[in-house]
Amino acid sequence: MDYGKLYLIPSPLGDTAPADVIPAPVLDRIRQIRTYVVEETRTARRYLSAAGWKGHVGELEFHELNEHTDPASVEGLLALFADGNDVGLISEAGLPAVADPGALLVALCHRHDIEVVPYVGPSSLMLALMASGLNGQCFAFCGYIPAKPEERRKAIKTLEKRSSTEKQTQILIETPYRNDALLGDLLAICEARTRLCIAADITLPDAFIKTRTVGQWRQDKPLIGKRPCVFLLLA
Repeated sequence: MDYGKLYLIPSPLGDTAPADVIPAPVLDRIRQIRTYVVEETRTARRYLSAAGWKGHVGELEFHELNEHTDPASVEGLLALFADGNDVGLISEAGLPAVADPGALLVALCHRHDIEVVPYVGPSSLMLALMASGLNGQCFAFCGYIPAKPEERRKAIKTLEKRSSTEKQTQILIETPYRNDALLGDLLAICEARTRLCIAADITLPDAFIKTRTVGQWRQDKPLIGKRPCVFLLLA
């Protein structure tokens, strides 16, 4: 079988013009690909229209891959690569396949020896780490921690202990509507001397990125609200 390639296409982290955050070579590639696997079709159509397909998005082929996709449907995506057809993978925001269901498609491609081509673009995790002033040599991305309050608090204690023992920056994210609950638990549980970076709306005009000790944050707790946010702590 002559398979095409899988291109991992980054997307803006918010309502930002693609040309402001996506490199020109990536935009050029976007204009050559007509088959896309996306997390949400409506969002992807809007992005691709702004990225060079305006007025021609109807010519593109979309297939959704998200948390609701069953394993059989993931396997079925293999057919998209037949006859040398290239496929683009796009997540809702940032880099595809990182804390993203698209990783299942990448794994499928590796199992069938399909070439995977990652492209440069905005990553909220790396941008937050860069801007935090915390340990950028030893760090761990912990993803989403448990949503239930008791389990979340237990996880925070574990992460802070690990950070203290290994001098390792812990990076975590949360569903936007639970940001303030997570921040409240971080400030209630962590030691006053632990440093905490809050990085919200990265690359957007109202971006908020600040690192303080937990003790300092307790004196001036911000209201993050439903904004895309990354939390980093170093004990």
